[in-house]
Amino acid sequence: MRMPNQKTQNDYLIAYAFAKINLHLEILGLRNDGYHELSMVMQSIDLFDQLKMQSSRDDKITLSSSNVELTVGDDNLIVKAARLLREKSGKDNLGVNIDLIKNIPIGAGLAGGSTDAAATIVGLNRLWNLKYHIKELEEMAKEIGSDVPFCVSGGRQLCFGRGELLETVNNKQSNIGVILVKDPSIQISTPMAYKRYKDQYAESYLSRDVEFENKRNEARIFDWTTDKFINEKSNIQNDLQKTISPITPEVEKSLNVLKELPGSKLVSMSGSGPSCYALFSTYSQAKIVRKQNLSKFSDAGLSSWACSMKAIGVELKNELF
Repeated sequence: MRMPNQKTQNDYLIAYAFAKINLHLEILGLRNDGYHELSMVMQSIDLFDQLKMQSSRDDKITLSSSNVELTVGDDNLIVKAARLLREKSGKDNLGVNIDLIKNIPIGAGLAGGSTDAAATIVGLNRLWNLKYHIKELEEMAKEIGSDVPFCVSGGRQLCFGRGELLETVNNKQSNIGVILVKDPSIQISTPMAYKRYKDQYAESYLSRDVEFENKRNEARIFDWTTDKFINEKSNIQNDLQKTISPITPEVEKSLNVLKELPGSKLVSMSGSGPSCYALFSTYSQAKIVRKQNLSKFSDAGLSSWACSMKAIGVELKNELF
């Protein structure tokens, strides 16, 4: 006999929401809708938030968080994602209590909010037994944010348009290791970063669809399916880095610290920053190098993580909590 508050495998789960880094971020020009046309390669890493979800017996969607800086009201992307999925399902009686354990830093260029929204969609699809296909969930995710469709499926993908148009790279679990750093004293607004880039470089923007497509084809032709790309530094870029780094000493400091690490193959800012990363041949190497340089990161005022690359964006487990 089930007690009133006793959990069963069917009414709770934990969703692990993986952060992303940008292996390539190229700003092509402006779209008719006012957004920037982008050509990107995004990659999931195993820095993650946890979303503990339990079905509610009423139709309420509630959110609590371990991070007091985050709002837990209707403007939170997790709540928006849950409400959107329920609306699409047509089942107004569905409810859920979500507890967010926040590990991905906020305002860091790692898609922390987007991946939490993606994990909400994927997790509630199972918890509420809605049985939507992953491509249907990606399509819904476009209504929440540009990075959310990628975070639904994750891995390593080409991302075009505003970032919501996905093309899968046939890449299995990668051996590449990542050392990620961030100065916890600073956050960067993504809209501000793009506005500043526009103010500086609008004269060089492409404007014709054929020009956009030619740039997309350049990204498609490059071999992203193996780990060899980390030795092709000339083909990796983050356009936002050249506008953010000069005005953000914390980013310049992070990049310099990473460049000095033994064995680092490629150093870059992720997204709109201020997080920066160095790539290593293996995850084991990244772990060792981070451990050996903890005092260097601490002296520079940087939080640091050693991460592996993930082939998925969200992982679901029926664990007790």
